[in-house]
Amino acid sequence: MSLKAGIVGLPNVGKSTLFNAITKQNILAANYPFATIEPNVGVVIVPDKRIDFLKNLYNPPSVVPTTFEFTDIAGLVKGASSGEGLGNKFLSHIREVDAIIEVVRCFDDENITHVTGKTDPIGDIEIINVELILADLEIIVNRIGKIEKKAETTKDKETIAELTLLKKCKEALEQNIPLRRLDLNKDELKLIKNFNFLTSKPLIYVANVKEELLNNESNPYPKLVREYASKEHTLVIEMCAKMEADLAGLEDQEKSELLESLGIKESGLDKLIFASYDLLGLATFFTVGTDEVRAWTFKKGMKAPECAGIIHNDFERGFIKAEVTSYKDLEELGDEKKVKEAGKLRIEGKDYLMQDGDICYFRFNV
Repeated sequence: MSLKAGIVGLPNVGKSTLFNAITKQNILAANYPFATIEPNVGVVIVPDKRIDFLKNLYNPPSVVPTTFEFTDIAGLVKGASSGEGLGNKFLSHIREVDAIIEVVRCFDDENITHVTGKTDPIGDIEIINVELILADLEIIVNRIGKIEKKAETTKDKETIAELTLLKKCKEALEQNIPLRRLDLNKDELKLIKNFNFLTSKPLIYVANVKEELLNNESNPYPKLVREYASKEHTLVIEMCAKMEADLAGLEDQEKSELLESLGIKESGLDKLIFASYDLLGLATFFTVGTDEVRAWTFKKGMKAPECAGIIHNDFERGFIKAEVTSYKDLEELGDEKKVKEAGKLRIEGKDYLMQDGDICYFRFNV
C-alpha cells in the first residue's frame, strides 16, 4: 500500500537532518537554502514489537516488517506560490504526498542561517500556511471561473454541488482556515479529494530543538507551537533532529542504553513514525508461518477481501473466508494450538472489517 508523508519546512530548520535519521540515508544537509532540490524518498520501517514476538514464535527464515515512505521536500520560502525560490516545483512535490510533517525551528544558533533572520516558529508556520492556502485558492478560483456559468445555465446537480463546495472552501481559505479544518460530509470529502488540495492533507508539527533543551520548559518555542497547534487540533512532536540522526547510526542495544541514560523512554523518531502511520489512517495485519512472518499495511476501514488483495489480486478475486486470530490472544495464550482450544480462532466472511493486529490465513479459489 503506497502512502507517504512529506517533510516540509523553511530552509535550514532541520528537515534533511530529520530525513537522514528516519531513513538512515546520508543525503545532503547543507547550511544554505535549496540544498535539497529534488525530493528524496526513503522507505522507513515501522517499529513493531509484535514482529519480534512472532519471529521468536515461528522462527522463519524470512521476516518482513511493514513500511511506508517519507519524502524530504526542499525548503519552502515566502512567495513560493508565485514562483519565489523554487516556487511551484516545491508545491507540486507536496501535492504528491498523503500527509505533511512540518518541521519548525525551535532553537537559536547564530552559526545556522535563518531565512528570515530570527527564530520565530509561529511566523515560520504561517509563512508555509499562507503559501499552501494561496496555491489552493488559485486552483479554486480557476475552477469556479470554469463551471459557474454552466451551473447557472444548465442547473446540473453535480455541477451545482461542486460549485457550492468550492465557494465554501474559498471562503474558508480567505479567512486563513486550512481545508482540513472544515467539517465536510462524506460526499464533500469524496469531491474535494479529486482536487488534491494542499491544505486538506493531515498534518503533524515537529518542534526541532537543541539536545540540551529537549523537553525543557525553559525553551519557550515548543510551547508556542503547541499553543498554535491546539487551535487546529494538530499533534506536535518535540525532538532534536541532530540527536535522532546520531542515534540512527547506533545498534539497537546501544540506542536503548543511550536513551535510558538520558531518561527518554521512546525516541522522537519512533513517536513520529507511529504518529505518521496513524495520521495516514494505517494499521497492520500479519501473515505467519515457519516460512515467513510478514506485516502488511492496510487502510483502517478495509474489509477482509480488500486486505487479501494487498497480498495478491487473486486472493481478493477468489476470496472465500479468512481465518483470523487476534495478536493479543496469540501473545497471551502462547501458540496456535492453545488459541484454537480456547475458541479464539475466528472464521470471518466478506463483510469483516479488518482490525490492527489481526493474524490472517486467507482461503480463496480462482
